[in-house]
Amino acid sequence: MRNIWKSVKRSAAVLAVALAGFSLMPGTALAQPDAPRGAQEAQAGLPVVGGTRAAQGEFPFMVRLSMGCGGALYTQTLVLTAAHCVGGTGANTSITATAGVVDLQSSSAIKVRSTYVYRAPGYNGTGKDWALIKLAQPINLPTLKIAETTAYNNGTFTIAGWGAAVEGGSQQRYLLKATVPFVDDATCKSAYSELVPNEEICAGYNQGGVDTCQGDSGGPMFRKDNAGQWIQVGIVSWGYGCARPGYPGVYTEVSTFASAIKSAAAQIGG
Repeated sequence: MRNIWKSVKRSAAVLAVALAGFSLMPGTALAQPDAPRGAQEAQAGLPVVGGTRAAQGEFPFMVRLSMGCGGALYTQTLVLTAAHCVGGTGANTSITATAGVVDLQSSSAIKVRSTYVYRAPGYNGTGKDWALIKLAQPINLPTLKIAETTAYNNGTFTIAGWGAAVEGGSQQRYLLKATVPFVDDATCKSAYSELVPNEEICAGYNQGGVDTCQGDSGGPMFRKDNAGQWIQVGIVSWGYGCARPGYPGVYTEVSTFASAIKSAAAQIGG
């Protein structure tokens, strides 16, 4: 496991896009033991640092998971999240997915329990950080398509989550959003020697200030495709602290695993 503040997998307290000035909620349950943006996120938790509140309905595919991670609707019965947020593959009814709201305390929130978890085969804490959670019933909201090629692994991305707004902060009540630029593999590798270039993609500002954080793990990093539709390029995974200068956020490169994700979805009946 990576050091909690050094290379924390951003679960429960991980997706923090470091947002100064937002009220924080009391921390919720942290991510499971293998949490990248928070390798010890299982003991930390971050939100989107440097972000602003998302509008109701702006990102209808966003999902909050009860273990303190984020996710996105891959289908109306499957949530795509990070492997470090869940245990092994198998039946699992312990996770609650909350969707349809930016305010987690809203009476309009849709809450659905899990029935099954599929964690990426071979996941051991480095790379391959993706998983699917099957829901007990469909959530009738728009889904987020995933990138199947590297064509969109560039430009500026949107990140969003309910994680901490500052490194070491508490989870958020309201969904926060921010934008971050692509960082090439060579530059990212100079910051993180353990980066897996073919399986991970980096984004962030060299000067820091905006990033995902604890509690954001598993959430999507996305952008518009050539048709102007949202497409998921990354999954919040890990990083050294949150929004630190010279240390961009590290995300699972979705296009690398697109065929595996599609196959897994078909296998578990999503």
